[in-house]
Amino acid sequence: MGADDAAGREAGARDDGAPGGGEDDGYRPSERRLARDAYRRGRTRRSALIAGSSTLLTAVVLYLLIVNSPGWEVTRRTFFNLDYARQALPEVLTGLRLNLELMLGCGVLILVFGLLLAVLRTLRGPVFLPVRLLATAYVDFFLGLPMIICLLVMITGVPALRLTGVTTDPLLLGGAALVLTYSAYVSEVFRAGIESVHPSQRAAARSLGLTNAQAMRYVVLPQAVRRVVPPLINNLVSLQKDTGLVSIGGAIDAVYAAKIIASRSFNYTPYLVAGLVFIVLTIPLTRFADWLTARMNRRQVQGGAV
Repeated sequence: MGADDAAGREAGARDDGAPGGGEDDGYRPSERRLARDAYRRGRTRRSALIAGSSTLLTAVVLYLLIVNSPGWEVTRRTFFNLDYARQALPEVLTGLRLNLELMLGCGVLILVFGLLLAVLRTLRGPVFLPVRLLATAYVDFFLGLPMIICLLVMITGVPALRLTGVTTDPLLLGGAALVLTYSAYVSEVFRAGIESVHPSQRAAARSLGLTNAQAMRYVVLPQAVRRVVPPLINNLVSLQKDTGLVSIGGAIDAVYAAKIIASRSFNYTPYLVAGLVFIVLTIPLTRFADWLTARMNRRQVQGGAV
C-alpha cells in the first residue's frame, strides 16, 4: 500500500505541474534544439531587416532619380494632376461598369467555347480527324492573330458587309472578337489539363463499363478542370484588361471616358486614373491565383488529390 500511495502522489504531482492540467510526458527540448530554433529566428529577423532596408533604399533611389530628372515638372503636371484626377474618377468608374459587364459576359462564353475546342482536339479515332483539324486550325489562327487586328476586323469589317440580321453594335462586335481570340488561349489551357490526367484514369473508367464520352465527362474533365483553375484565372485577368480595347469602336468604357477628358484638357492624368482602376481590380485576382497555385503545390507534395 505504501508503494501504491507514493506512485499516486507522484502521478498527481505530474498532473498538477502540467500546463492546462493535462499529463506531462516529460519531454524537454535539448539545448541543441533550443539553440537551433533561436538561430533560425535570428536568421528570419535578419532576412526581414535586410529585405525591408533594401526595398526602402531602392524606393528612395528611384524617387530621387525621378523627381530630379529635367522633365519631372512637366511630367508631374501632365500625368499627376490631382484636379484632373478628381474630375476623371467618377466618369472612369461609370465607364468601368461596361468593362465589368463585358468581362463577365465574354468570360462565360470563352470558358464554354474553349472547353468545347479542347474536347474536340482530344477526340480519338480516325473518324474525328476532320473535327480535330478544324479545331486545330482555329486555335492556330487566333493564337497568331493580334488582338487589335481581330477587333478592327470585327468592328469595322463586319458592318461593311451589310449582312441582314447581323448587329453593327461596336460593343457586341468587340465582345465577339474577345471571345474568338481568348477561346483559343483557354482551349490550350483546358487541353493541357486534359492531357495531364494519366491514361490509366480513362482505362479504369472504360473497364468499369463507361463509354468514352462518359469517361471524359465523369472522370477526366473533373480532374482536368481542377488542375487548370489558376491559369484560367490569369486568362480572366488578361481579359479584364483587354476589354478596354473595345474603346476603339467608340464604346464608352473606362478607357474611352479617360480619353474624352484628356482630349478636352490635353492632360493625360485621366489615363493614369483608368490604369490605376484596372490595377486595383487585377491585384486581388492575381493574388487569388497565386494562392490557388501554392495550395495545389502543397497538396501535391503531401500526396493529396489535386
